[in-house]
Amino acid sequence: MAGAGAFAFSGLVNRAAALSSNHLASPPLSSFGYGPLFPAKSSNTGETLLALPKGFQYTVIGKAGAMMSDGLPTPRAHDGMAAFNVNGQLRLVRNHEINNQVGKTGVPIGPNPYDPLAGGGTTTLVIDPNTRQVVKDFVSLSGTLVNCAGGPTPWKSWITCEETLLGKEQFKNASDQDQGGFAQHHGYCFEVSAASDKPVTPVPLRAMGRFQHEALAVDPRSGIVYLTEDRPTAGFYRFIPRKPGQLAEGGRLQMLALKDRPNFITASQQQTGVALPVIWVDITDPDPAEAGRDDMAVYKQGVAAGASTFRRLEGCLYGNGRIYFTSTSGGDKGLGQVWEYAPAGKNQGVLKLLFEPTDPSILNMPDNICLTRGGNLAICEDNGVTNCIRVLNQKGEIFDLAKNIFEGFADREFAGVTFSPDFKTLFVNIQVPGVTLAIWGPWQSI
Repeated sequence: MAGAGAFAFSGLVNRAAALSSNHLASPPLSSFGYGPLFPAKSSNTGETLLALPKGFQYTVIGKAGAMMSDGLPTPRAHDGMAAFNVNGQLRLVRNHEINNQVGKTGVPIGPNPYDPLAGGGTTTLVIDPNTRQVVKDFVSLSGTLVNCAGGPTPWKSWITCEETLLGKEQFKNASDQDQGGFAQHHGYCFEVSAASDKPVTPVPLRAMGRFQHEALAVDPRSGIVYLTEDRPTAGFYRFIPRKPGQLAEGGRLQMLALKDRPNFITASQQQTGVALPVIWVDITDPDPAEAGRDDMAVYKQGVAAGASTFRRLEGCLYGNGRIYFTSTSGGDKGLGQVWEYAPAGKNQGVLKLLFEPTDPSILNMPDNICLTRGGNLAICEDNGVTNCIRVLNQKGEIFDLAKNIFEGFADREFAGVTFSPDFKTLFVNIQVPGVTLAIWGPWQSI
């Protein structure tokens, strides 16, 4: 999906400023969007899980607990995901954000685990593009922990990220609960080839850092990987691989800082459209020994060198030479922010705040993001109340594409939003109770 569509966000910046100051009661639709949402039944199961605009349909696939082609049950906690065309096959690689906080309670989801005491990992689904139903599905990575998001690579693999730093150490947390006691340390990224038909051999990408990973995006021009961190005080990172496309060969981890403005705080009192010159500071030890007990061990290194602090960074993608990422609880109202980073040269670039809502009816805690055919942002919400997929266009207009109305689970988050490579199908997960949905309709206008 890298490079699909053109992000021409000069208009977005101006419009975003207006939205942020007007406290709108409902999203400004203008001529953008598809109109109101209506409860819709799945075309294959008859369940009513989504509200969609007229003309849109969906199928329900990949339910937690359903038996897969490899004879194993579909794991729960569906999260980050990407779609690939592999030798003419439509494939999804999907995360399972399973967190057994104590090693002795863990059961791997499949064979060849990285850690036999860890319950997370990934599954791969082969999808019929016409029926939008599963042809084959299987575990593709086992024995990892809290696989939250990640990102696709230009060489057709999925980098899955662990959003935890638990490891071999066993201890009690602040709530006097047991933690850790695993066979391996966690908090790493792992690569899963979309072409693999069996569980890959798990290789922790240690040079990419041990922290509370969320998502990442690869710049196909340079091979640089940009990474987000999901914690209340978070860094925005980049990994410069020693050999582009070969992440396991190591490289250099850095954290974003603002030029001549050390330790800048981005979460409040920011203006949309302001160009903030960026430099990058080195993380001297990306895999520190103390990380198992201190989830700020990597972040602190960056801050000591003057790096900037964000609030809960989640979704991340590459498009038109830029990196777009979301701060789920950033902003003066705590409703989230959408940021853009434009690289310039080897060690510089420009950071801009693109969008910051002031009313939850506009946008409420953005999480996973993907690119539409027209170069707009499809954004999943994760707010624990009412969750939508919103689309933000280049003029700063925003509309609701889908709403979770799954009875008993309507407050649960959307995750893993991704278009098929031909942009005919939008795939997304409802994390709990764990279900993947395939949505299609008249996409032409977005």
